[in-house]
Amino acid sequence: MEESVLVNKAEKYLKEISNDSISLENIDNFEDFKSLYFKLDDRLTFLQKLKEDMDAQGYTAPFTSLSKYGTKSVSEATLDEVGENSRHNQIFRMKANAKKNILDRVKSAIDSHKIAIGNLNQFGYLKCNSSSCYKKYSIEEYMKMNAECSCGSKSFAFKINKEATHRLEIIPYLPLSGNYMVLINQFSNYGRDSLKKVLNILKQERKGVVKTISLVIKFRDDNNRLVRKNVTLDSEYVANYEEEVRRRYGARVRIEALRFHRTKPAIIDDKHARTALAIAYVRYCENIILNIKDDILKRRLSDFKRITNYDNILSEYENRSPDFIDKYDVDAIEAWRKAQIEKELLKYNYFDKFGNMKRSLKRDLKIRDNIYKSTFVNIASALITWDIFKYYMTTSNNSRKIDSGPFPYIRVELDREQRKVFQTTYANVIDILNDFTDIKIIQVNEMDLILYEKFKFEKQIKNSNIKFNHVALGAALIHQNSDMEIKDIGNAFNINESKIKKEIKNIDHIKNPRSDKSKKFLDLIKK
Repeated sequence: MEESVLVNKAEKYLKEISNDSISLENIDNFEDFKSLYFKLDDRLTFLQKLKEDMDAQGYTAPFTSLSKYGTKSVSEATLDEVGENSRHNQIFRMKANAKKNILDRVKSAIDSHKIAIGNLNQFGYLKCNSSSCYKKYSIEEYMKMNAECSCGSKSFAFKINKEATHRLEIIPYLPLSGNYMVLINQFSNYGRDSLKKVLNILKQERKGVVKTISLVIKFRDDNNRLVRKNVTLDSEYVANYEEEVRRRYGARVRIEALRFHRTKPAIIDDKHARTALAIAYVRYCENIILNIKDDILKRRLSDFKRITNYDNILSEYENRSPDFIDKYDVDAIEAWRKAQIEKELLKYNYFDKFGNMKRSLKRDLKIRDNIYKSTFVNIASALITWDIFKYYMTTSNNSRKIDSGPFPYIRVELDREQRKVFQTTYANVIDILNDFTDIKIIQVNEMDLILYEKFKFEKQIKNSNIKFNHVALGAALIHQNSDMEIKDIGNAFNINESKIKKEIKNIDHIKNPRSDKSKKFLDLIKK
């Protein structure tokens, strides 16, 4: 396929996606759920094929071909040749930019569709209606087996998985057409600040933890021959690698090269997936704010109607220009606007005769500004932090390796540095969400340490034959490592209290074996 044809084909398809809005109405109805899932899955297949074609035609490095069109040396080239080559270079650079941009959009669209499909996979499942079967299948498995159970039955019941981690509400806000740059430019000021905060959560601005150290050393062996060797040391020798090398290879060893290998600090290890998730969560939360902000402000401000009228006055004159002032005279227009606003504010007695704002109005404006800066800007951060925390707590290590669910490219396990983002608490935001929305979220202190306990326990049960309910297990670990009540955790995780209590017993059985047989089994697991 010709390069220009492929670019046009991709642009046309992405435009079709942008014109096709996503509706979650009646999503708990299987036909509507299936229709949306199949549509997104078909799109993803087509987009991935587009990306493969682009990769095959060198879209990943489009500027490398420009080196073939360089000019001759100055002494050899005529003025006409230099000008012709410059024009050619400009044309090729424009084509290269078009390739780079369209591939970037396709990658963004692919990751956005993966996020949407991952959420749908977590949201619902199919249960065989045969009286002798009752097997459960994800929608992905349902597709692969052509809507027929292994028992031969074609009758299924659609069930909502209330225990799983999913946030379907973000799907309509994803950059499904790869238009992430357009969406970013549409954010309000606090929306942009919120986006930065979410992106910093998904990719921290700090170095990862040292995993291993690679050294190239030179030393004399037992036969006095000079030997050069590559050596790898574990992270425990970060502070004393020189002493360890000398201990192993002698005091006269010489280090010729040294390299520290660090874990990547990003929780979501893909740029486009991080951006798509951040945009979707922030846009979704902007919609939440739009619906609840008036109720919040009415409770906090001394005169909500006055603030509303104040905003209307500013908005009315913000873009107005009088006919008697030249439209290019910006200073005169701004001066007129300022005068009109002051006149209106004086009329409503918001300013005194000396031009000073009334103290109570000034206080209300400050309170509102603080609400936006301390609460509204953190809603998206609080929500995505909770969702990721819940995902880790309610899934097993193996399941995260197989399927990343609603978070494509998420790390199977987090190291100490990556867990630091969970040290931030959003108590005020969580109170707001609980009071004004139906979102289930609870304040969990020291989430980073609870995650550490979860990952440590996963290693302990690696070879265990005990069948765990991982949602209840996560809830049980939170209960054991905090002062939270089982009832509150169960409500947030949509899990029965009796299941949590059962997992508490399983945890105790693993950590504190009573019989000799159990102790021996635990020793075998540790080995």
